[in-house]
Amino acid sequence: MDVFDTGTTAFMLVSTALVVMMSPALGLFYGGLSRRKNSINTMLMTIMAMGIGGVLWVVIGDSIAYGGVTPFDDAGNLVNPVALFFGGFDRMFTDWAMAEAATSASVADGATLAAAPYASYPGVLSVAFQASFCMVTTAIVTGSLAGRSKFGAVAFLTVLWPILVYAPMAHMTWGGGIIGSEYAIGAIDFAGGTVVHISSGLSGLILCLILGKRRGFSMMNYRAHNVPFVMLGAGLLFMGWFGFNGGSALVADGYAGLAVLNTLVAACAAAVSWIIVERIKLGKPTLVGASTGIVAGLVVITPGCGFVDPWAAVVEGFIVSPVCFFAISFCKKKIGYDDALDAFGCHGVGGILGGILVGIFARPDLSWTRVGGLIYNGSFQLLGSQCLGVLVTIVYCTIVVTILGFVTKAIFHGSLRVSQDVEMAGLDEPLHGESAYPAFTGLD
Repeated sequence: MDVFDTGTTAFMLVSTALVVMMSPALGLFYGGLSRRKNSINTMLMTIMAMGIGGVLWVVIGDSIAYGGVTPFDDAGNLVNPVALFFGGFDRMFTDWAMAEAATSASVADGATLAAAPYASYPGVLSVAFQASFCMVTTAIVTGSLAGRSKFGAVAFLTVLWPILVYAPMAHMTWGGGIIGSEYAIGAIDFAGGTVVHISSGLSGLILCLILGKRRGFSMMNYRAHNVPFVMLGAGLLFMGWFGFNGGSALVADGYAGLAVLNTLVAACAAAVSWIIVERIKLGKPTLVGASTGIVAGLVVITPGCGFVDPWAAVVEGFIVSPVCFFAISFCKKKIGYDDALDAFGCHGVGGILGGILVGIFARPDLSWTRVGGLIYNGSFQLLGSQCLGVLVTIVYCTIVVTILGFVTKAIFHGSLRVSQDVEMAGLDEPLHGESAYPAFTGLD
């Protein structure tokens, strides 16, 4: 008899592969949205973030997120305040998972599943699945910095960001920390509304404010240079998100099926909603808009995909598009921040909305805390917890990323930007010696 459940193990293997695919898919999405002369640089930043995030998760991220001791004792008394925000160093280099793998490999034929430390799927696979989340989340941040950033500065940021922001957020939400613990805030997040989308989108906003605007911002219209790339990237993200949300059930059962169904219908509803909004506001729908709507729908349903009914997922999808459209088309221009590829407008705003809507639509029988949303029990308890969880995420990320941004700026001689000549010429050839379209002879 196998030590681990082979069905769940296979399910998690496929889910991990799907989430890994999301990082290069994001590169296509971002690359298509960028200007032609910066498309290589934009896509390479996502691949670099993917690589750095994956390595750091194995080295230390998993330990910060899920290591250490719990902050509360069995009676709910706070015994370790540090553990509210930070795990520990006892799981570095995945030694715990390797010890488990060695134990399972030595189990004799005929042994029961209970003989293994983990009876569902291998710990080494858990590390890989969680690493894939860290990879794509780190890559999301780069979308706000496209078109004018020093590549070395972005690399430095992506080394520190997973350690100081993503892993602690995972601990606070999923590792028994201040946001997710039933003895603290008690907010619920199925697959990463706070951990992934709010943290990355808000980080992108803060860093783009520190970085400054692109040349000609507000005076010229930046258009996607390759719309088919945008659709291809969104389609692959859509596919990968089934592993992202469905795999977060951590078992191949009806819970995972519900997460997949809700992911599907929310994205579809958001695409339709975005098309309607563009038809009303712009007079015509666009493929870039519909593709962005798909991503916004995927973002908004992520925190609640396993907690809500499909009808609620449809409602969330229809709601998120006008909200994100307003943030991208109005707030960005009105406030004047240059979030180049709208990481904040889509992921940050969509993640905040999704986290709050969990407090309205979550079913009590599906909620991890058995506390339902506002429409089920008329209580504001879960809604309050969700709002407080979002607030803690915003405060923590704002403080840490602001410090990180100014430290990086100081290290790189007071500027995170390339020279004006390089920015005008485009970052691809000067920084990487490559061109996305070497035979192209037309205007940019």
